[in-house]
Amino acid sequence: MHGNPCVKRIRALGPGAGKSAPARRGAIETLLFCALAFTFSSSALAQTPKRPVPDYDGRGPAKGSPGDIALWPLRILLSPLYFVSEYLLRRPLAAMMQAAERHDLPENLYDFFAFGPDHKIGWVPVALVEFGFNPSVGVWGFWNDAFTKKNDLFLHVEVWPDDWFAESISDRWRLDDRDALEVHVKGSKRPDQVFYGIGPNSAQFSQSRFTEAYFDASAQFESYVWRRTRFQVQGGLRKVDLGPGEYGSDPSLDVEAKTGVFPIPFGFNRGYLAPYGRALAAFDTRKRGAIGPGFRLQAQAEGGGDVEHAPASGWIRWGGEARGFVDLNEHGRVLSLAAATEFADPVGDEPIPFTELVMLGGDNWMHGYFPGRLVDRSMAVAQLQYTWPVAPWLDGTIEGTLGNVFGEHLDGFDAKLLRVSAAIGLTTSTASDLPVQLVLGFGTDTIDRGATINSFRLSLGVPRAF
Repeated sequence: MHGNPCVKRIRALGPGAGKSAPARRGAIETLLFCALAFTFSSSALAQTPKRPVPDYDGRGPAKGSPGDIALWPLRILLSPLYFVSEYLLRRPLAAMMQAAERHDLPENLYDFFAFGPDHKIGWVPVALVEFGFNPSVGVWGFWNDAFTKKNDLFLHVEVWPDDWFAESISDRWRLDDRDALEVHVKGSKRPDQVFYGIGPNSAQFSQSRFTEAYFDASAQFESYVWRRTRFQVQGGLRKVDLGPGEYGSDPSLDVEAKTGVFPIPFGFNRGYLAPYGRALAAFDTRKRGAIGPGFRLQAQAEGGGDVEHAPASGWIRWGGEARGFVDLNEHGRVLSLAAATEFADPVGDEPIPFTELVMLGGDNWMHGYFPGRLVDRSMAVAQLQYTWPVAPWLDGTIEGTLGNVFGEHLDGFDAKLLRVSAAIGLTTSTASDLPVQLVLGFGTDTIDRGATINSFRLSLGVPRAF
């Protein structure tokens, strides 16, 4: 208040402000000055709009839109999971982020793990801990604009001493904003892959292990033609060897087969060398890089054949997916419904190696089961999924899936043979090449057996990318 120019001028008049003509003239000028100043300042204040409150957590303003109202039944149903997400994850993460930013931790870590001009070269330590499997530790590295502009190199290595190893290297050329060409070489050997038998009725108690060692080299071209509508073509060569495995007290596949719970599947202790080709086409109405409503129709097919043995075995694996997306409040809360099917048909007189059959579990649809839990000639699933933002770089997902594997072209399909898989998870939303995921899920037996929960899955780290 003491810095106000009007106050200063009035005080400067002194006690004799109205006793002489010059003093009266000075008083009048001061009053006019203050009146004009007050008028213009009031007008400016009236015309200056208030700054809108920033949307700090990305949740949007509270409103009663139909989509927001439709969320309430889901909120009530999932309230226990909400409290876990809100009070055990989001708020502690927000507090840690604020503390880290105050101490410049993100910038220091970025400078440590990324270096070179414009930080285009870097590395990150990675790990994967998955209940029921050997853990792994490793490193993921990148080099953007390697040797030339728009050429990116990626390296991913993970190991567990004396148990398993996996590595992959990719060279991606970004031809333009829509097209990319990628060469990918990967290999892995691990003794803890699971097998329960083939068919919709495979039993959880027959869990066994086998060793899978493979080498895969491929080239892929991908093109976006409109929004997220894209197509891919890929060709490569795959060498696979399959043999007895081990993990904990689980028996090897061949040992469990001797008990009569399932026959030894084709390809075990045989392996194969297979050139293959793959094509995918997806029509997607959503914009690239944006979250919103829309729908996606996708079809894919892969053909391959064993050239190591005679007579050779060959296969064609093909299928499709339809998914619709609804943005419930225009702030990343997306509800989607999907249906998908896939088939595997033999080419020639020999059966299909069991690792080239249709599989469910792990990262493939039914996330509450171990990878490769369900195996057969075809599958059908329906899935309801809800995704929401937990933090600026972290998304939460909860989903329920109904489905199972069946015989040739869904032969033997029966609603009583369907299984239920449910999972809740967190995944980073800022690095598509290196997502970090937390998955907690369960799977059930078939409906005709009471749909009792008999499978549990917990996974934390960089998901299997080999």
